[in-house]
Amino acid sequence: MSLPNLLTYGRIVAVPALVLCLTLLQGDIARWSAFALFVAAAITDWLDGYLARAWEQQSALGRMLDPIADKLIVGAALIMLVHDNTIGGLGVWAAVIILCREILVSGLREFLAELNVKIHVTQLAKWKTTLQMVALAVLLAGPAAEKIVPGILAGGMVLLWLSALLTLWTGYDYLKAGVRHAMER
Repeated sequence: MSLPNLLTYGRIVAVPALVLCLTLLQGDIARWSAFALFVAAAITDWLDGYLARAWEQQSALGRMLDPIADKLIVGAALIMLVHDNTIGGLGVWAAVIILCREILVSGLREFLAELNVKIHVTQLAKWKTTLQMVALAVLLAGPAAEKIVPGILAGGMVLLWLSALLTLWTGYDYLKAGVRHAMER
């Protein structure tokens, strides 16, 4: 029950809370509530890893749950943004690319774990996650933020596409490493 693990649990609990914000609340309050919740979850993503390393509280449970929590909150945000048409048209492809990569990498990690092979997160993958979190936060604020900063939704979509491109790149790197290790066996 370390603080880093509690922060990870908090991200998992934030998933249904995010969905509730966007389904039970209406208008700007729904958007700003979802935005605040998502930003808090994104910050805890960084903070839990930092604290676990700094306090030497890394655990197998934390290493397992951290990427799951990330994928859950990102997946829920993407689904809700597609559902309410904030992400529409060709933008849906960016969401599909991101979701498919996350599932692919999770499957690869599970397969490679059976082979006792660990693939570490690259610096580029960390940039991808950061860009993805910023894009989703902007899009969650959506129409409410557009009233304050006109054009911010378009900017959020550009960021989403950039993160989708990085997603393809880092996903390919993981796939290449996974295939290489599988072929060696």
